[in-house]
Amino acid sequence: MIGDPAAIDERPRQDYRLVPAAATLWCAAWSGLLASWWLSLVVGFTAAAAAVLVLIRRPRGRAAGAAAALLLAAGLAVGPVGVQLSAAQHDPLRAHAQQHAPVQAQVTIRERPEPVRAGAAGATTRGQPRVVAVAEVRAAVAGGRRVTSSGRVRLVAPERHWSWLLPGQRLTVTGTLAPARGDALTVATIRVAHDTAPAHTTAPRWWQRLGRQLRQGLRQAATVLPEEQAGLLAGLVVGDTSGMPPSLLDDFRSAGMAHLVAVSGLHVGVVCGAVILVLRLLRIGPRLTAVLAGTALAGYVITVGYAPSVLRAGLMGAVGLLALLLGRQRSAMPALAFATGALVTVDPAMATRFGFAMSVSATAALVLLAPAWTDRLRSTGVPAGPAAALVVPFAAFLATAPLIAVMVGEISLVTVAANLVAAPVVAVTTVLGALAAALSPLGSWPAELSARLTWPGTSWLVWVANRAAAVPGGVLDWPDGWSGGMSAALAMGLLGAACHLRSLRRILVFAALAGTVAMLVARLLTPGWPPDGWVLVACDVGQGDGLVLATGQPGEAVVLDTGPGGGAMADCLTRLRVERIPLLLITHLHEDHFGGLPAVLRGTDVDAVAMGPGRTPGWAWEAVTGAAGQAGVPVHQLAAGDRLRWEELDLRLLGPRHVPAEQPEDPSGTEINDLSLVASASTPLGRILLTGDAELAAQADLLASEVDLRAEVLKVPHHGSAATHAEFLDAVAPEVAVVSSGHGNPYGHPDGEVLDHLTEAGARVARTDEHGDIALLPAGPQGGTRDQSPPQVVPSSGNVPSTR
Repeated sequence: MIGDPAAIDERPRQDYRLVPAAATLWCAAWSGLLASWWLSLVVGFTAAAAAVLVLIRRPRGRAAGAAAALLLAAGLAVGPVGVQLSAAQHDPLRAHAQQHAPVQAQVTIRERPEPVRAGAAGATTRGQPRVVAVAEVRAAVAGGRRVTSSGRVRLVAPERHWSWLLPGQRLTVTGTLAPARGDALTVATIRVAHDTAPAHTTAPRWWQRLGRQLRQGLRQAATVLPEEQAGLLAGLVVGDTSGMPPSLLDDFRSAGMAHLVAVSGLHVGVVCGAVILVLRLLRIGPRLTAVLAGTALAGYVITVGYAPSVLRAGLMGAVGLLALLLGRQRSAMPALAFATGALVTVDPAMATRFGFAMSVSATAALVLLAPAWTDRLRSTGVPAGPAAALVVPFAAFLATAPLIAVMVGEISLVTVAANLVAAPVVAVTTVLGALAAALSPLGSWPAELSARLTWPGTSWLVWVANRAAAVPGGVLDWPDGWSGGMSAALAMGLLGAACHLRSLRRILVFAALAGTVAMLVARLLTPGWPPDGWVLVACDVGQGDGLVLATGQPGEAVVLDTGPGGGAMADCLTRLRVERIPLLLITHLHEDHFGGLPAVLRGTDVDAVAMGPGRTPGWAWEAVTGAAGQAGVPVHQLAAGDRLRWEELDLRLLGPRHVPAEQPEDPSGTEINDLSLVASASTPLGRILLTGDAELAAQADLLASEVDLRAEVLKVPHHGSAATHAEFLDAVAPEVAVVSSGHGNPYGHPDGEVLDHLTEAGARVARTDEHGDIALLPAGPQGGTRDQSPPQVVPSSGNVPSTR
């Protein structure tokens, strides 16, 4: 990346003739999926017109070849791609899914079932372990009527009966339809009851059975290793991360090493490269080598599964092996373009999958940028091996950082360094792991011997991930969504340009150093977000409530209220890495407490929604039950006296104590607030009193009931409004008072007298309108109790709250 360009060796020019064709197919599928199917036709006809114009002006040469390929791609965009999108968007199962109709369907499994991340047993509302599988409908009866459908469906089924299914198997599924989420080609979700097994199941094909046997053999052989290394080996070889501890998986993500456990072109290249190397050492001819390597490639793809990155890498590898078989030298770019276009044509859903986009982007960067940059380093005297080891992770980082910013709103600053020191052991460890899987049918001892040989490599990778994830400021918060992606792309573009322009390089190096120093100082002075070990988080949702309580299981939390409409609560759960909600409580029927429910249901796996006795206003009740119904999530009623338990959370409902026999159809705001669910939560940091919007009457009922209201933490009622009894605050006597309110709200929340009363009593007041998201965690190993230090308060804004 540094040196005189004139000193760079001449490299063969890349062949870009297939790139416009691949881009056309991707654009047609992408626009058709995100908007409407007819946009794929618009893209196709536009590309066809452009191709015809080029052919008229330049009927021969390289431009003519590119135009001919573009014309073929235009036909595929109008034909197969457009037909698939139109059929999916007009599939009759969609209408039945909106009505949550019962269904019985004959389907063909497309992809291996994947487990839904879940914790251990807890509250009674929690479902059994489940898996998600993608299938294609062959015939269906929905709502008692036969439906003509060939669409793609998402099966959510019990793990016990469904985890063993393999792609290609046909079966009959019985369940309840729900609207599809995510993949636009998926026409519906079928939720299968916990005691229902698949019926009329055909036998899997022999190669699928062999792939399953090899995966099981690898997992069994890996048991000779420690837990972290065993889970990592399965992830490294076949992309199975189910055995990796969640903390280790988070470390790999923070370190920018998650691609190592998501099988991609790197793994396919390593396995095929090892096979070719052995065959060449045995002096096997190139054509037989290509055939044997192709057999190994097919076996590896079947063993791993049909993930987008694996299919792309497998097809690209097959094209390269075909070139070897024919005795022709082909550049990598035509193979990448052909693989991309072919896969998007067969499965247009690939166009919107981030994993596929990251795989293509990283490969393109390695093809286009890495060779030239490696040569630049070599021209300065850096040996070829170290130059390539530095350039490869750097080029991949530049290509994938914008996509990661879109997905998770962060950029790992330690990616290049972590992958640089991890790279020396990845190939050897992957090959040894693949060898363990291949040897497993011969007996346990050869497979276990090969697995034992991976211990140094897997241990090194675990150590690197742990150390990189622990670097202060190693992960930079970045705006998510497309705006964040565009800004990240601009930043990566400038960084890439700096590798070519010396003046710009100096400016960017100075800016990067200054920014890094400033960021490290800020991170050292301010705890990272979210802090490890949080127990309660009050999300900054504006004027409303959105509370998150840890259950003790990684990636799982109980949620109270979802804030007003919009995605603020869903974004907060993403920042907290909450993937599963065993119970979501709506304290009462005001929009600033349930408006964000649809976004949370779309972005998180919710087992059940619970509400109190309030049923009015009717439109609000229908909005909550309707949103839950569309997501296929049951709704339960809770009342004072109910108790729910999880591993590190014990939730006891205290109110409302008074529920009128008949609720008015048009109640006042106070009447709705006084029907709020009030709960006491026992947690590792002590007791937390959660009050919803309970006002004077409801607080008086609680005081009169003589229930013990004392708590270390109080969620101040009704956003800190003046409708709060001083006697109620004194009865709770909190050490920390959390106020959830919107900045500059028109209601004057929180009330100054309420805040003064709390601070004069010694409570530490934390406000979402001033401090952003607020996390509470134990002050010590045993949590904060009254005879120990108070709970620790960590705001996301860095503006630490204190007593007045």
